[in-house]
Amino acid sequence: MSRPLPLVLAQAARRAADDLDGLAADVRTRTAGLPAAPLIVYPELHLGGPVGDTTPLPAEPAEAFAEPLDGPRDRALAQIAGDLGVWLAPGSVYERAADGRVYNTAPVYSPRGERVAAYRKIFPWRPYEKVSPGAEFTVFDLDGIGRVGLSICYDAWFPETTRHLAWMGAELVLNFVQTSGSDRAQEVVLARANAIVNQLFVAGVNCAAPVGTGRSLLVDPQGNVRSEAVGDSDTTLTDVIDLDEVANVRRLGTAALNRPWQQFRPDDQPLALPLYQGRMDPATWAGATAPAPLPSPSTGSRTAPGEARMP
Repeated sequence: MSRPLPLVLAQAARRAADDLDGLAADVRTRTAGLPAAPLIVYPELHLGGPVGDTTPLPAEPAEAFAEPLDGPRDRALAQIAGDLGVWLAPGSVYERAADGRVYNTAPVYSPRGERVAAYRKIFPWRPYEKVSPGAEFTVFDLDGIGRVGLSICYDAWFPETTRHLAWMGAELVLNFVQTSGSDRAQEVVLARANAIVNQLFVAGVNCAAPVGTGRSLLVDPQGNVRSEAVGDSDTTLTDVIDLDEVANVRRLGTAALNRPWQQFRPDDQPLALPLYQGRMDPATWAGATAPAPLPSPSTGSRTAPGEARMP
């Protein structure tokens, strides 16, 4: 069985918040000649405000460039995805909620020209990032292909984020990044670690210079780096990943050895987790992520992505 997903990681320089025509042209260029309906991913706050040395950011860019999620920007992004027939993850944007709070939010649009997901960053980079934290993990389904989870930059430093997305059935996690400091080296390690311990694909897409330090990468469910931008210049990483690799690794084990999603048995005792005032319960551990049964030789069927199933 195979579930191919054409993937485009755009390590791009930040674009002016209102440069949606430029974004559309960039999407067209980066996806030209690729298979139909690729998923194209841009960095955190790619539409983050003014660019260039002559137009400095305002003191509070989040306040200056925030708009409601369903505003004109949203309609324009949906139209770009629909017109070009792509799955568009344009990076995160500043969202002004109905209560006046501003969030760092990552929307995703389908080739039908519809917004299919929006994730508010749960772990802003405090004390530097002046936005409100989100409160919900977010996954979405690629029609007939699989399930994708969303995280934004500093979220990757909290293992609970990727673990919960995996538990919700994510087979690929997109981590939108705007890192300009020396800690990109650690983030590359975290991308591999999150892929290994959760047995899924991780795509970490950072900004190009002058805002970001680059080093975008794609990691497979065994922690191998499939592709990586070696520097901070504008770069496009393209690949076709097979999401069935996630099910295979979870069923057969990382390096044919380790199967953490099959760790617990129904008669095991729950493990108390005082930090969360909760517990790790064998009855709910597998969630939507336990390995699917081997395909039947007669039918070739497999369990649908995201369907809850126990070992």
